[in-house]
Amino acid sequence: MNFKSLFEVRLANENDIDSIIEITREAFKSYIKLAGIPTAAALTETPDDIKRDLRDKIVLIALSDGTPVGCVRVEILDDNTAYLSRFAVKTTSQNNGIGKSIMNLVDKIMIEKNVKEICLHTGSKITSLVRFYYGRGFYIDSTDKSRGYVRALLKKEYSKEN
Repeated sequence: MNFKSLFEVRLANENDIDSIIEITREAFKSYIKLAGIPTAAALTETPDDIKRDLRDKIVLIALSDGTPVGCVRVEILDDNTAYLSRFAVKTTSQNNGIGKSIMNLVDKIMIEKNVKEICLHTGSKITSLVRFYYGRGFYIDSTDKSRGYVRALLKKEYSKEN
């Protein structure tokens, strides 16, 4: 028998822009329903927005049998911290390890780049997301209602032992 990995995670490139837009829009349509909000900025991104992020951030894409199914963006800030955004996995590909694989590569990259802490925002009422991030070592640092709903600021600290 010949077994091969069902999915891979790699750095995205300009050829992935359409897939990134599609995956992000699908995931964030679900997010706004779960969060009970009318819209999210992720739904109005353009190819130029993605192109800029490819230049300025770490953009990862996950593929399952060669088909794009997940993505994330990470910006490394000047103070050895990072901000994770636009984490998305197609609804038909959730709960099978793709999100964990994406986050494992994020962790590896952050450690290699000596990032001390990574942060993200998510809807605090979306139990499945909060649970996912807790399982990846994040904790809720604070909450706010600046976008009209309760958003949690989650943090993960990287120590020298990682």
